[in-house]
Amino acid sequence: MRVAVLGATGAVGRTMLRVLEERAFPVDELVLLASERSRGARLPWGGREWGVDVPREGSFRGCDIALFSAGSERSREWAPRAVAEGAVVIDNSSAWRLDAEVPLVVPEVNGGSVAERPRGIIANPNCATIQMVVPLQALRSAAGLRRVVVTTFQSVSGAGQRGLDALEAELAGGACAETPFPARIAANVIPAIGPRDADGWNEEENKMRHESRKILGLPELAVAATCVRVPVPVGHGAAVTAELERPLSVAAAREVLESMPGIVVADGTRDPLPQDVAGRDAIHVGRLRQDRDEPRVLHFWVVADNLRKGAATNAVQIAERVAGA
Repeated sequence: MRVAVLGATGAVGRTMLRVLEERAFPVDELVLLASERSRGARLPWGGREWGVDVPREGSFRGCDIALFSAGSERSREWAPRAVAEGAVVIDNSSAWRLDAEVPLVVPEVNGGSVAERPRGIIANPNCATIQMVVPLQALRSAAGLRRVVVTTFQSVSGAGQRGLDALEAELAGGACAETPFPARIAANVIPAIGPRDADGWNEEENKMRHESRKILGLPELAVAATCVRVPVPVGHGAAVTAELERPLSVAAAREVLESMPGIVVADGTRDPLPQDVAGRDAIHVGRLRQDRDEPRVLHFWVVADNLRKGAATNAVQIAERVAGA
């Protein structure tokens, strides 16, 4: 199978390559693409080195699958071209997520929708959305779902390599001229991820609302998010409140969560933490509590590696579905 990776030298692109190798994805040939500044670089994969080029006409010819992680602008430019040249595009940007003709997929939740791709593109959801909707789907299957309130604690790698570089520079006592953050991130938290709309909601918060509705197939689901950037290298945390349609005990909730593929439920002796999940693919759930005043409401804590399950691994899982179709 011929597989292209656009954005191959970025934090997510490199993780995609690692995950492809770890999961023994059937790659016969790699096509590695990135920006002009990465042209000529060489990346190891599968026991040899592969050269990096810039995308151009014909780059995707003969490719079966193209994994994109190069931002929305590049995706809008190159995804249709890649499809025209014969590839199925799996895109990690926000460019296509809400397009009615593009499935937005978390394999554990709605993996069957990969077959419905009239534009030849499949969208990979926002990293924080992915780790939230998997446990929500488990709870919904047992007791329905009415409303979700979530506060996220998102690592700097969610802003790419520039986010990691900014934190590293600030921790070393300096500053980063190309920081992606609106304020200093070291020893700080920033309740702003993306532009803020006229009603006071940040872009990331709107993404979580709209994307959760689409993935779960609940277009009227009430979702309210507060998204916060924190000085953690890798691993997003989220405090989730789920209002169900029917009461569900903690014991019953634990049972359905433990039976959901891709979830690890903490045993209660130690809360799952970002530093514990870095480098892992599972979504870790802990602090499961029933509301003291409303038996239909459950509270839980969820953490996941945003570069892996929140981006690269989810994309490769989608590719596995496409390859196995």
